Amino acid sequence: MSLLRLRAVARKEFLHIRRDPRSLAIALVLPLVALLLFGWALTLDVDRIPTYVYDRDGTPESRAMIDQFRGSRYFDVRGYVHGYAPVDVDVDRSRILLAIVVPRNFGRDVQEGRAADIQAILDGSDSNTASIALGYTQGVVSAYAAQLRSEAQVRRGAGKLKAAVDPRVRVLYNADLKSKNFIVPGLIAVTMMIIAAMLTSLTIAREWETGTMEQLLSTPVRPVEMILGKLSAYFALGITDMLICVVVGVFVFEVPLRGSVWFLFFSSCLFLFGALCLGILVSTLARSQLLAYQLGVLTSFLPGFLLSGFIYSIENMPKVIQAVTYIVPARYFVTILKGVFLKGAGIQILATETAFLAVYAIVVAGIAVRKMRQKVA
Repeated sequence: MSLLRLRAVARKEFLHIRRDPRSLAIALVLPLVALLLFGWALTLDVDRIPTYVYDRDGTPESRAMIDQFRGSRYFDVRGYVHGYAPVDVDVDRSRILLAIVVPRNFGRDVQEGRAADIQAILDGSDSNTASIALGYTQGVVSAYAAQLRSEAQVRRGAGKLKAAVDPRVRVLYNADLKSKNFIVPGLIAVTMMIIAAMLTSLTIAREWETGTMEQLLSTPVRPVEMILGKLSAYFALGITDMLICVVVGVFVFEVPLRGSVWFLFFSSCLFLFGALCLGILVSTLARSQLLAYQLGVLTSFLPGFLLSGFIYSIENMPKVIQAVTYIVPARYFVTILKGVFLKGAGIQILATETAFLAVYAIVVAGIAVRKMRQKVA
């Protein structure tokens, strides 16, 4: 392999990128736009739940119950209604997610120590959000019930009621349970996967379409030199995108970066090299840019977004799909990013994921070089 020929191919690709300002702008701006868009719009936090209250009792006890919901940051009491009809209409129109109905005789049952019922009407069209809202509702009701039992115990002169179990919950790494703290690192992996594969998936196909591939084949440039030369230009562009994403994640979204910056850079280089090689492989298989683009989307965006654990938990997927995720490099890079950002983990803990990225990059690069040799043979 000649470094002189490799340098010539790399210079050619850098010149091509510089002379195509629209593609360069897309490559640099698209990751930033995607990160800002998804980082602010894509959230799994469920709070300020739009709620109606239908108080059929109108007693101090029922109002105290309702005050528990009004004082919680998870509920946004939009108004009081006097029947089920407004609830049905606004649930159908997606104006509210929850309605709390306090039945008649609620106050009397509370005063007499009997079980008092509360009805919660939920919009179940979004089952995940509805389940979370139901859990919050049950928590508020349980806390109010415990308060009533304690007050009743005091009135009987038996002293303050003590719970049989006093749970002390400690949430590690993401104490505030903010979804952006694990969405933003995952977005960095998905964005890098898409940009890297999409950029390089068109490069060789473009050479075939424009007729410049025949000119390259007439030179002494070898397949491995052609691939590495083309990769070097897009590798520099991909590293720039990665740095932009990390800076935005840390300083705009305030995601904590607890781990080693150098390990983050090293693992990002491994992942980026593998993703670029995948794009080169796709480009060698397709001689048209349209087909290369379609294959690039199929092999980068869909696996990176759906099968990496970025949004959807891999443990909840069918066993067959879980097995498929083991060959998706974004799965391991998402794990590395979350470990470095949130847990401060290093190579000692993430050695398996790092090793897989290295093996993946070597294997895909070898296949791409082999396919390129077959093409030019």
